[in-house]
Amino acid sequence: MKKITRDTRGVYIIAATPFKDDGSLDLESADRMVDFYLSHGVNGMTILGMMGEANKLTEDESRLFASHVFKRVAGTIPVVVGVSGAGIDNLRSLAQFSMDEGAAGIMVAPTPGPAVEDRIFNYFGQVCEAVGADVPICFQDFPQATGVPVSSNTILTLTRRHPQIVMLKHEDCPGLAKIEAVRNGTGTTDTPRMSILCGNGGLYLPLELQRGADGAMTGFAYPEMLVQVVARHAAGDVAGAEDMFDAYLPILRYEQQLNFGLAARKEILRRRGAIASAFVRKPGPRLSDGDHADIGHLMLRTAASVEKLAHAA
Repeated sequence: MKKITRDTRGVYIIAATPFKDDGSLDLESADRMVDFYLSHGVNGMTILGMMGEANKLTEDESRLFASHVFKRVAGTIPVVVGVSGAGIDNLRSLAQFSMDEGAAGIMVAPTPGPAVEDRIFNYFGQVCEAVGADVPICFQDFPQATGVPVSSNTILTLTRRHPQIVMLKHEDCPGLAKIEAVRNGTGTTDTPRMSILCGNGGLYLPLELQRGADGAMTGFAYPEMLVQVVARHAAGDVAGAEDMFDAYLPILRYEQQLNFGLAARKEILRRRGAIASAFVRKPGPRLSDGDHADIGHLMLRTAASVEKLAHAA
């Protein structure tokens, strides 16, 4: 399996974890979901992330799901595995398992605690030592979830000290200035280039690309939008990328509601045939009749907007 590098670009979709209506893992839906993502042209996939409900899985479930995804992907695209956790031993164990199964790298976020640079440096020093220098790491910068704000200077220092930290998953908000700072601060004589893929559900993707991001590492029930926006931007069609983004914006925005969006995303994936059930493990939101009506309306509106854009082109 090809590993992530400092030049990795494109769309690495954050995969949902499908469950049956009784809350058990749905591996048949996992196959359908992988095929769905592949059919829409994603460049890679990230599993066991925060929006993949990784914290609600047992260790055995995490390994079973990861192994199943690797078999279905069968080397067609790189797969990154989220291994964040407070315990270094558990992190190392899942990282080694994932790499042995064929992972392209691992994703690690800072552990919750004081936003003190020495603590972050020490933690990632221990992580790098534990997993080994041959394991590429994606640094997940998501202070809204971790409670740990990380400066661009800290990120630059980490990637200089640890050559295996090759990628930034940027999810800070507001964060466009940070993207620009990291892009301008890497690829220099003293700091090697760093791949930057962005999260936040893709809400700011066109602007992030214009500030120097290499693509997206996020979840969205319409992965084709992310793929086309990144491809159009890479081809120099900045206006076309923005037009494509705008066609999906209402449903993208709906999917990004705090503490609710995952349930909406899973329901849209279900309606699109990617998974059999929209079940979200507890604690998690449940959709009301009004929510279901909203989703139906927005899906129709999205289809009409995309069709109108196609005719205009």
